[in-house]
Amino acid sequence: MNRIKQLRKEFGFTQQELANKLKCSKSIIGLYESELRKPSMEILLKLSSIFECNIDYLLGVSNVRSIHDLDDLDIAFSSGIKGLNDENRETLKNIMKGLLLKQHMEEQSKTNEKE
Repeated sequence: MNRIKQLRKEFGFTQQELANKLKCSKSIIGLYESELRKPSMEILLKLSSIFECNIDYLLGVSNVRSIHDLDDLDIAFSSGIKGLNDENRETLKNIMKGLLLKQHMEEQSKTNEKE
């Protein structure tokens, strides 16, 4: 489901109510929700404020709704990786891939045990 539509429903707004908040027409909201039209940066900023989320979340680029959803480790990791040289950055990426693979295999194993 489109994130704008999902958030609108979560906040209990009709398309018309959201349109009023954005000072646009209800049909524009419908176009955003059906992804036939992309919101401008100005509209994205307004939506971000209304729904208290970041723009990447609105666009479906990230599943992190807001900075408040991140813990200290997430913040340290995202800012700390920029200071690493290319070799260490690649090493860290490989470690993360290995951990994700290990986790996936553990989850598969638990699923297989239940069957």
